[in-house]
Amino acid sequence: MSEKNLNRIRALRPLGSRDYRLLFAAVGIEVFGTGMWTIVMVFQVLALDDSPLALSAVATGMSLGLFAFSILGGVVADRFSKRRIIITVQGCTAAVMTVVAVLSLTETIELWHVGAASFAMGAGSAFFYPAYSAYLPQVLQSEQLLAANGLEGALRPSMGQGLGPALGGIVVGTFFPAIGAMIVAASYAIAFILTLFLSRRDELTTVTSPEQRTSVWGDLRAGVNYVARTRWLLWTLIFGSSLALIIQGPIEVLLPFITRDRFEDAESTFGFLLAAFGIGGAIGSLVVSSLKLPRRYLTFMIACWGGGTLPLAVIGVADNLILMLSALFIVGAATGAGVVIWGTLLQRLVPLDMIGRVASLDFFVSIAFMPVSIAIAGPLSLLVPIPVIFVIAGIAPPALALIALLAGRMRESEMERSLDER
Repeated sequence: MSEKNLNRIRALRPLGSRDYRLLFAAVGIEVFGTGMWTIVMVFQVLALDDSPLALSAVATGMSLGLFAFSILGGVVADRFSKRRIIITVQGCTAAVMTVVAVLSLTETIELWHVGAASFAMGAGSAFFYPAYSAYLPQVLQSEQLLAANGLEGALRPSMGQGLGPALGGIVVGTFFPAIGAMIVAASYAIAFILTLFLSRRDELTTVTSPEQRTSVWGDLRAGVNYVARTRWLLWTLIFGSSLALIIQGPIEVLLPFITRDRFEDAESTFGFLLAAFGIGGAIGSLVVSSLKLPRRYLTFMIACWGGGTLPLAVIGVADNLILMLSALFIVGAATGAGVVIWGTLLQRLVPLDMIGRVASLDFFVSIAFMPVSIAIAGPLSLLVPIPVIFVIAGIAPPALALIALLAGRMRESEMERSLDER
């Protein structure tokens, strides 16, 4: 498709940029590799130590790496070249995965090797995504950012939750984990090579010069202060973290119990339900990216996240699979649409020299509350019936959304900063 034709389709306009095409391809291949690693890691651990405790410990490594470096990743993104950070992360991850593949092929791999690789992958993500978020506004026009975030929003569930794990299961099932590890390593190596061709434009206009730099702690404090005094940003983060706390646990921990109690083939039913959620997220992302940024962009975003959870109440009361699939599809679509708007607002409303830190703070808050939600969902189900928990998870966020809209003065912010697009 020619560049002229790409520009006619709003959702595809970012692909007219050479740098974005390279970055989009690299991210897609990386996400595929990460999704495949989730399967390879599980069966590599089981081959070494068939123990739930061992698997839990190793699987936690990625979250620990992400959590440990999420804040630092934003500071680094705002201090140094985003291109160099992206290249370094992809290269280091490719090297780590190559070592794991060699160790697995030579049958010298140990549990701590797998755990260290997962930790390194999580740490790499903590540095990559703030740099990626801050790099996009330097290679795309502002009116193309919504479409770019929509494309990424569709790419992640389809590659990271769909094709990557599916192919990983086939490869590991047909051969053995080492072959899967080789494919993961090759994926990151290809992504690394692609990023080498990104233009050096951000290296020529580094946001923070050496003379302007303060300490890492000073940069972090400046980022926190910026968020604290920017009402729409602060209340969006508060609402977003509350949302993660409310809905993540029920979907990931309690939904399998509902499927077990209501359907004979619980395993496949649970898989279909998660697939509906993921497909909804991808389609919601693409639909929003095909449209203009709403004039009431903050209201639209909060409404998507708040109102989009209402179908979770259907999960609590309905035992019809079609209704449950539809409900999770809608939740996924609304969530995906809101995330696309959120990513675009960070890149258009936050100062360029602050995007990395704000993105990392968002990352930090999100990953901090998700495991908490997962941890408390099980014990809570012993006190409150699971269907009731889903009903609460469906109706509580709209009330919190209204509070966020009022406390964050979202309407005033929208009037002060018009983001009308052509």
